[in-house]
Amino acid sequence: MILYSIIIVNYKTPALLLDCLQTIYAADADGCEVIVVDNDSQDNSREMVTEKFPMVNWIQMSYNSGFARANNAGIRQAKAEVVLLLNSDTLNEDNAIAKCYGRLISSSYPAVGVQLLNIDRSPQISGNFFMKGGLNHLMALPYLGRFMRWVGLQMKVKKTNVAEAADLVEVDWINGAFIMVKKSAIDAAGLLDEDFFLYSEEIEWCSRLRKQGPLCVYGDLHVVHLEGASANTAFASKAKGYANLSDRKGFQIMISGLLRIRKQFGVIWWLMHISTYFAAIPVAFVGAIAKTLMFSGVSEEWKNWWGFVKNTFKLIPFIPRMAGNRPYFYKVLA
Repeated sequence: MILYSIIIVNYKTPALLLDCLQTIYAADADGCEVIVVDNDSQDNSREMVTEKFPMVNWIQMSYNSGFARANNAGIRQAKAEVVLLLNSDTLNEDNAIAKCYGRLISSSYPAVGVQLLNIDRSPQISGNFFMKGGLNHLMALPYLGRFMRWVGLQMKVKKTNVAEAADLVEVDWINGAFIMVKKSAIDAAGLLDEDFFLYSEEIEWCSRLRKQGPLCVYGDLHVVHLEGASANTAFASKAKGYANLSDRKGFQIMISGLLRIRKQFGVIWWLMHISTYFAAIPVAFVGAIAKTLMFSGVSEEWKNWWGFVKNTFKLIPFIPRMAGNRPYFYKVLA
């Protein structure tokens, strides 16, 4: 009997995927099926994986469909009543996946996560809280975002994330690297929104799942997450995490973040976010000048500023369609 289905999306990361699968099958994998959805990697991923792990169910997409569409393809074929969306750049530790399933199935939670760790075993943000209008989305803006964060600290605004979950912590949304969900909750909330290509789709999805009940993170269960490693490998980005808005990956983060705001909070909040992006351009320019005057060797600062400017103006053609909330696949990464 299949108890839970693990869905892993692969795009040109066979080495990471093999390491991930090794940690799954080295633990208690009884009652588990693993579905790998390949986003048209056009490499030897399938041969490498199925040779070592022939029990894997391989789904081949005909194009790079991104995170939401690929996971939906896996969910549709999953045989179990519980599914786990798992990044290929994760490592199952101390049988955390099976333990997580055991707790979820005996609980009333529609979806849960675990405490993610960096490779050096420092905690990674695994659970988060919504802020009105999604204002915390603006914290990644150069200079202006740092100022907004400082103002929030002075006003003692509640933090929007759990820095480290030591035990069970209820949250609003869960890091997309590890989300375990009951099929009954998916039937009620719907699949992931296929307008998204990459980034922020799990936030929007969790906003719908949360209507079925609170979500939580099991802080005593650990999975190592090589944050951003899969996307960085696939899209040749050097930036770790999701705060760099100046390169190709950064533009996708911007587009997806704004799409999430539009869908979750409505057009007025979305317009405010768009306006703030453009307002951040002169603020970052002044900041770069000040840093240049105070320090030497800051050419990277100007490169990042110019990249952010270009990415912000590249948003303009998408504004009318996004404002109308019309279906569209917002894929800007090749």
